[in-house]
Amino acid sequence: MIKKWTVPFGVLLAVSLLGLLPTPTTAPDPEHPINSGDVAWMLTASALVLLMTPGLAFFYGGMVRFKNVVSTMLQSFIALGVISVLWVLVGFSLAFGDSIGGVIGNPMTFFMFKNVGLATNAALSPTIPLALFALFQLKFAIITPALITGGFAERIRFSAFLLFIVLFSLCIYAPLAHWTWHPDGFLRKWGVLDFAGGTVVHISAGFAALAGAIFLGRRNNISEQHEPHNVPFILLGTGMLWFGWFGFNAGSALAANELAVSAFMNTNTATAAAMLAWIFFDGVMGKKPSATGAAIGAVVGLVAITPAAGFITVGQSLFVGTVAAIISNLAVRIRTKSNLDDTLDVFSCHGVGGIVGMLATGVFAKDVGLIFGKTDTFLYHLLALAIVGVFTFGGAYLLYLLTSTLIKIRVTPELEEMGLDLSQHSEQVNDVLTFMDSNPDFKPTANGNHKTKEVELYQ
Repeated sequence: MIKKWTVPFGVLLAVSLLGLLPTPTTAPDPEHPINSGDVAWMLTASALVLLMTPGLAFFYGGMVRFKNVVSTMLQSFIALGVISVLWVLVGFSLAFGDSIGGVIGNPMTFFMFKNVGLATNAALSPTIPLALFALFQLKFAIITPALITGGFAERIRFSAFLLFIVLFSLCIYAPLAHWTWHPDGFLRKWGVLDFAGGTVVHISAGFAALAGAIFLGRRNNISEQHEPHNVPFILLGTGMLWFGWFGFNAGSALAANELAVSAFMNTNTATAAAMLAWIFFDGVMGKKPSATGAAIGAVVGLVAITPAAGFITVGQSLFVGTVAAIISNLAVRIRTKSNLDDTLDVFSCHGVGGIVGMLATGVFAKDVGLIFGKTDTFLYHLLALAIVGVFTFGGAYLLYLLTSTLIKIRVTPELEEMGLDLSQHSEQVNDVLTFMDSNPDFKPTANGNHKTKEVELYQ
């Protein structure tokens, strides 16, 4: 009998063997020399963006129930491995390779990082090595599928999740990145502005999470919103996200210049305003200000300012953060009264926050926004929002359907009740007493091995 992990293991071995082939690199471009200051900043920014994914793991991990902490955090961490390999293989080429009709990159342009070397690239990285640009963009590709996990948290089978994020990265993320950020992408040629990923990352993740919540259905035995199990985890994750987001936004200037400083300033201002607006609005609505609310508000501010960070003033960023927090707060309240089980409100926060930021960019963008009497930019942003929304929601739904035909995507009710930490990974947070308090029917074995018959059958 072939074990279920044999195929992905074999694929990884095959890919690693491809790495033994010689990979040509480009010669230095004398017209576009490397700027050492830009290189230093972009190395730092890349590391900051990488930190965001572990930060997201803590942020999400603190929000779920005790029995799903490990699985939820692992879904973010595993994206670091899966997407990194996929990006080198073909992901970067699909996103930034030679354009095919402004829709997708040629998969052979940078296949296995061919021609991705230490020289600059006039179109993509005029002052830094193309390899550094590719690594910076990799971090965006990693966190996007990790964000989606909040929509279907506590009920997805791990093997199905791995397949889904591969399909999502190839079929949805890479085309979106090409449309928006490649010099020949059709959205970019329309004048659609996305400084650091409001459209490519957050709107796409929000709609994909919404599709996942609908496709997988509600969790069992969830009659009302559950309380976060570890608020300090949420605050820790928020701090890591806020810190890393400076690389996300300021790094998108791709240089150590005044644009990076402006994006840095706008990012912090919008985030601070959104955090305060969230807890104050909660107070106005009769709810006590909470640490969780402050953390969520800050993240909404980070999301909303992302597409606009390099295009607006600091005063406008204050407005964007405040408005985004209020609208997302209302979206969460509406969602809790519906039958939709978007576990961690990914659409209400990332999807809606990204939409607010995208439209605000069309309104306030310097010289080309609506307030400057230019209607084209705003109208193209509206059109792009419709296209991206339909593409990401419909495309993600089809990918969930495809995944479910190959691998059963949702765990059984028994495994869900047990918790994904045990049922999917045979691991748990090392606090059995707390776990038993929340699961009175759970009985550990005498030898401390907490596997049950259901776990053994699944494995």
